[in-house]
Amino acid sequence: MMEQKIQTYIKPGEKVHLVGIGGVSMAPLAEVLKGKGLGVTGSDMREGPAVDRLRSLGIPVAIGHRGENVAGAGCVIRTAAVHDDNPEIAAARAAGIPVFERAQAWGALMSRYQNALCVAGTHGKTTTTSMCTHIFLAAGRDPSVMIGGFLPILGAGHRVGHGDTIIAESCEYCNSFLSFCPTVAVILNVEEDHLDFFKDLADIQRSFRAFAQLVPEDGGRVVVNGDNPHAVQAVENCGRDVFRFSVADPAADGTTANLTWERGLPTFDVLIHGERYAHVSLRVGGAHNVSNALAAACAAWVLGVPGSAVEEGLDAFTGAGRRFEKKGTFHGADVYDDYAHHPDELHVLLTMARTLGYRRIICAFQPHTYSRTAALFDRFVEELKLADVAVLAEIYAAREQNTLGVSSRDLAERIPGSVYCADLEEVAARLRELARPGDLILTVGAGDIFRAGEMLVESGDRMQNAGMQNVE
Repeated sequence: MMEQKIQTYIKPGEKVHLVGIGGVSMAPLAEVLKGKGLGVTGSDMREGPAVDRLRSLGIPVAIGHRGENVAGAGCVIRTAAVHDDNPEIAAARAAGIPVFERAQAWGALMSRYQNALCVAGTHGKTTTTSMCTHIFLAAGRDPSVMIGGFLPILGAGHRVGHGDTIIAESCEYCNSFLSFCPTVAVILNVEEDHLDFFKDLADIQRSFRAFAQLVPEDGGRVVVNGDNPHAVQAVENCGRDVFRFSVADPAADGTTANLTWERGLPTFDVLIHGERYAHVSLRVGGAHNVSNALAAACAAWVLGVPGSAVEEGLDAFTGAGRRFEKKGTFHGADVYDDYAHHPDELHVLLTMARTLGYRRIICAFQPHTYSRTAALFDRFVEELKLADVAVLAEIYAAREQNTLGVSSRDLAERIPGSVYCADLEEVAARLRELARPGDLILTVGAGDIFRAGEMLVESGDRMQNAGMQNVE
């Protein structure tokens, strides 16, 4: 198997070249490989902070993809965005240098750890992986970490530790997570998404079932959300030890009790098999985060972490980057950014926002990919109606071409009082016009919509500074 073959190249002294090395999970991979004693080189299409950091660690990075960059490499690892027509991939194949996917490399690394905690699900992966990271750091377990986002306590989306545990966000798109080697597989939820790759919900469930069956039959655990029927169905009779957590069902293996809310933030007990394991006070709101924290706590229990570390770790967690992240204020309105890009995530975000006491919720939403927008169009319309005002940025194409002829303008036509904007500058301008004291302004989506919120906050700062200078 390819996963076994890559093992022979991922060992000290070997040379490896990473194509697209500046990517969100390629850069940490480069660091981990370097830390394991490999000679690492890479290439990327542009300069940036990730490239600067890698060079500071002694990893040569070429800008631009050229065949000669792979010379001397024992193997080449590529990001999912790099295809077979890339000149470096073509040169590697011509020279007989094996080419592997990023996920295969992470899987090879995971197999070296006693504990590989892999967090999967349609929603909540980044937040729950981040919560697990906080808990294992509080426990002194010195974990290695790979997260698909920025975590303030790490100052990055990854960490190279020296303990016996690796914690990894595990994405189902293109069956990426099936290259991983989990000893504990967490499944938060299973819903329809990535329908440009999966055929339907049943196809997605088959993928998650295969992920669950990657854990060892002897000693492996599957931690599944009992409140999500599709996830429960996916792992039913999977032949592995399943640990079920649930906020709603007190008979679950892991559950909550004594849940109270103060100023939108929850406090609750975590019960394992009916016994109190930890008393948790969160600094992030929303019922979804109670479930995420419960998942993280149950994974920690499975791996022998004391409840005191769960309490300490979650108390210090204030959110991952782009997960209801405060960007600043403008004209008396709070400006937050969130990565929500699926109707379920929009529902959770906007429902939670409505509990926070703002006068109005203004949601600037940028759909992510034409295929997702078309497949889930009616649901996007319904969820965006939860905002008082919806501002629709044009669809972020990502990896796609618009062969479906769909536009955010189509969404705006179905949402009363909404506004369509052709570009982010227009989004920022509309938000400036709309903002009133007491409003919550949300920039939402998996693309670059956050830039509109940053433009808004920066323009407010400039106005304030100009006013102060005039006073002086």
